[in-house]
Amino acid sequence: MSQTRLNVHVQSVNTDSNDEGYRLYRGRFVGLVGMVFLNIVSAMAWPWFGPISNNMASEFGITLDEVNWLGNIVACVYLPTAILIPIFVSKYGFRRCCDLGAVALVLSAWIRYAGTARSLSPRGAYALLIIGQFFAAIAQPVYQVLGPKYSETWFNLQGRTTATMVIAISNPVGGALGQLLSPIVGNTRQSVLVLGIMATAVTPFIFLIRSAPPSPPTYAGSKPSPSLHSLLRAMLGREESPDKYMSPRERLDFLIIIFIFGTLVAASNAFAILTGQLLEPQGYTSDEAGFMGACLLLTGIVAAIITAPLFDRVFTHHLALTAKILVPIVAGMWLSLIWIVKPHNTAVLFVVMTIIGVGSITMLPVGLELACELTRNADGSSAILWFFGNLFGVIFVLCDARGVRAGEDASPPLNMRRALIFNASLIFLLRGHQARKELDEKKYQAYIETAEMRNTSAIA
Repeated sequence: MSQTRLNVHVQSVNTDSNDEGYRLYRGRFVGLVGMVFLNIVSAMAWPWFGPISNNMASEFGITLDEVNWLGNIVACVYLPTAILIPIFVSKYGFRRCCDLGAVALVLSAWIRYAGTARSLSPRGAYALLIIGQFFAAIAQPVYQVLGPKYSETWFNLQGRTTATMVIAISNPVGGALGQLLSPIVGNTRQSVLVLGIMATAVTPFIFLIRSAPPSPPTYAGSKPSPSLHSLLRAMLGREESPDKYMSPRERLDFLIIIFIFGTLVAASNAFAILTGQLLEPQGYTSDEAGFMGACLLLTGIVAAIITAPLFDRVFTHHLALTAKILVPIVAGMWLSLIWIVKPHNTAVLFVVMTIIGVGSITMLPVGLELACELTRNADGSSAILWFFGNLFGVIFVLCDARGVRAGEDASPPLNMRRALIFNASLIFLLRGHQARKELDEKKYQAYIETAEMRNTSAIA
């Protein structure tokens, strides 16, 4: 029986109340809209003050370093928050965690705006701004980390990767919008107010999100995610439960994915921040540098939108193969910057940015879904991947870690040649057995066969 017939048939099967039936609900798209909009707005706070840093410093009487820390604190608080999210979900549930993110988003908006009062001293205003950014840092990882869990809970095998992709790319979209909007909506105080209004306006979208459907879409969707503690035990080879156990091969694959996902995310984030420093010394304007960063993001988003449905319906068992193809190409393109970042080479740079964007952003849902396949723990694996993506990003940007980046006297400065060569080699060790999908397909087929037998018996 074809997969299409199975999908149609499963909707029409009558089951008893104690049977495990797999169903899809239109409400999954409503919740997906809520996740996307909350993810977009919660991502705006991190880069919001970068384009208006000079104006912030002059109008609030603070230094540029202090303005930079309005963004840095989001990156720093993100790290422990991401790890705590699976623990919170295990104890209080998916929806309560989303509620926490919405509350933090509103608190961040108006504490931050309170800091714009002209009656405050520079120290008092800055204290409120930094506290507001602290709460924004709690909100941002919630919807980013929980994306794969929402996909697993509400979508079947033909839509799971696409849903993960939509949620994953909404975060960089939010960051790009934050950089675009902050300098054009008025002076700095008006800019902070606009950010607060958007954060408040998006909060009601939380009511579109529900914890789980009445009937699960797949076997994986019917099971609560194992705890983060059990995932860590499984990674150490100390988890003996069949549902949580990871073989040595799966543990190695997951470690490879952690390193590669973290490096690719960090490289893209670092380039977005250091674009001007890398390109302007070679004679490129700030506008040209900005367009190249936008080219990387926009082409990657288009590619992810096109490819994610293909991974769901055509290349369903080829996530690891995709990574083996894309990661060396992306690594090669990063390495090519060593030679092509030179004056009057604009066209070539745009081509390279396009290839990097297509490869890197396409890898977001692939990496997240492949980690879920290996660990059978959607929120735990997602939390670990995003934790290391942001940790590596902080390292790449703030530290001269010579094991990862070259020094300032290198050509180009701060290049990531060593890490990218290592990535390009490491990816070929990945096997990436999709255990979760295999189990879902077995359970789904068994359900269909049982339902057909019952229908045949009823007719007879």
